[in-house]
Amino acid sequence: MSSVQIQCTRCKSVFRDRAGRLQDGYSRQCPSCEVVLFFAEDSQHPFIKRAMRSARQVRKELREAEAARLLAPETQAAPPRSFEGRKRSAGRSD
Repeated sequence: MSSVQIQCTRCKSVFRDRAGRLQDGYSRQCPSCEVVLFFAEDSQHPFIKRAMRSARQVRKELREAEAARLLAPETQAAPPRSFEGRKRSAGRSD
């Protein structure tokens, strides 16, 4: 799954988290300063807003890619392999 960058509201360091996790009500501890960040859709902090917006966009792109993959014709699949086994060499006798 794709991840998004999050900037800490306290120490301003940047770290990554998966876009699927970053939804309303999620909380995460900053790996640098260990402050707990709360992610809410109605947050007024610009760093939280940016992270939530990025996560929404990534999730949307993943859904669209999955839908396109499911609707794509099966012609993209690899041709079936033949499992006939080894052939006996002409010079070998039993």
